[in-house]
Amino acid sequence: MSASAGVGIGSVDGLGSVIVNGVRYNTNTAQFSVEDAAELQLGMSLKVSGSVDGNLKAGTAVRVESAAELRGLASSVDAAGGSFTVFGTTVSTDPETVWADSAGLSGIAAGSAVQVWGLPAAPGTLRATRVARVSAASAPVLTGTVQNLDPIRREFNIGPVRISYLAATFVGGLTDATLANGQLVRVRAGAWDGVSALASTSVQPWYTVPQTPGIRVDLNGVITDYASLASFRLLGTAVDATGAQITGGQNANVGNGVKVEVAGLLNNGVVVATKLKIRHIPGMGGPSSFTLIGTVGSFAGPASFRVRGQPVSASAPTVVFVNGSLGGLGNGAKVTVVGSRVVNGTLQADTVTFD
Repeated sequence: MSASAGVGIGSVDGLGSVIVNGVRYNTNTAQFSVEDAAELQLGMSLKVSGSVDGNLKAGTAVRVESAAELRGLASSVDAAGGSFTVFGTTVSTDPETVWADSAGLSGIAAGSAVQVWGLPAAPGTLRATRVARVSAASAPVLTGTVQNLDPIRREFNIGPVRISYLAATFVGGLTDATLANGQLVRVRAGAWDGVSALASTSVQPWYTVPQTPGIRVDLNGVITDYASLASFRLLGTAVDATGAQITGGQNANVGNGVKVEVAGLLNNGVVVATKLKIRHIPGMGGPSSFTLIGTVGSFAGPASFRVRGQPVSASAPTVVFVNGSLGGLGNGAKVTVVGSRVVNGTLQADTVTFD
């Protein structure tokens, strides 16, 4: 099928080249802009711009952008409820959350410095897609919806945190004149005393959807402002899913707080979805899956090897091997690894297919 201009916004579901929202993008000639990490890794939020095939399964990336959403001290850690806060933003987790260096939220103590990649939801909330520990001296990062904008004092809120942009640099096409309530922005700042307004050093729009009529758009996020299938928002973008094929659940499951993936064409600023996949329903869960396609390296045994630089363990007795067996694992083997969890930075393989 013919390819057309498209954009995908979500989190990294796989590497080799890069997989986001089920679309595998060839990145051989892509320009990368990866901040807050040395390289792209599973669970990081990202935006891919390029072209997408008509079946929404494959594409070619022209530009890949990724940066963290939050960086600061964790507080109000609720391991049972799967949430914590950073700078007053409530961070929720789900089975798709990648834990870079812990076994889960139980391994994150209150007061720990963390870096969070995630998907902005309702104002003051974020769904974590990857969580990593960082140095307590790391500069703050805060992402969310602009509220209570005061252009005279040059201040606004993200959640409960008051932010000053008196000395901020605006990047990504945003200016102090175009800053408005309701926009999703990423703020970087220096040290904060926790009392006065946070002095931002830069303000940039969060991954924006090009307003090009007919462009293919693929979004993964948490539903807000739900009125009906014909009217809700995902990552701040209006969606009409009345004609969408719904998978992963029933029509009645779609509503505020539900994590979904939608794909369709942009029409008058609205994504007219042809597909809607339910990825997580609060209190009910949902499927999670990560994919690595590449060559085995750094092989020390089934419990420790790498594919595309990502640590993998295929030592569980439940791992299914296709087109080969456990004995075929070793440096140089070409494989496709699929797993549903990343714990302590290691993908726990469910299946290993020899290519």
